[in-house]
Amino acid sequence: MSGIPNEAQLPISIKIEAELSELSKEDAREYLKTLGVDEAGLDRLIRASYSLLGLSTFLTSGPKETRAWTIKIGTKAPQAAGVIHTDFEKGFIRVEVINWKDFVEFGEVGARERGLMRTEGKEYVMQDGDACHFRFNV
Repeated sequence: MSGIPNEAQLPISIKIEAELSELSKEDAREYLKTLGVDEAGLDRLIRASYSLLGLSTFLTSGPKETRAWTIKIGTKAPQAAGVIHTDFEKGFIRVEVINWKDFVEFGEVGARERGLMRTEGKEYVMQDGDACHFRFNV
């Protein structure tokens, strides 16, 4: 791998990844713990790839599904809304934002009740892991 800077190299054990793919999530966590590793190589690869490409993720959630959307780092809220649908960007009013950790722990209603939801406008720069509810009108 000559010519590739060290920070762009990411060693991954194919054997370990194959073994992890056969385990339940709980067993995989335990296996990684016994190896003294925090996360699987494929997860590290995804994080490193996002970083090298300058990408981040925001989330939307409804009654049936929670979905992750990929955007460039530095994307403002209206343009992020446009990734979902062009009408969201055209009619953008505001976005209600919850940190993903708070969203997982408390849900949308619980986060709102605890004052963990904030309202942001057109100049808001999206942060990695924002859980969002876009308000728009077209």
